[in-house]
Amino acid sequence: MQTVTLNDKQKKARRSRNVALALTLGGLVVLFYIVSLVKISGGLAG
Repeated sequence: MQTVTLNDKQKKARRSRNVALALTLGGLVVLFYIVSLVKISGGLAG
């Protein structure tokens, strides 16, 4: 089985994509959590 070796530019690009993906997923988790809290508490007006 052959493995692919990445150069430094490709490693940096992959890391940047991974960080962006992690931040996006984390943001969605926070957004869903806030929406759930608002729904459970009966809305902003109370």
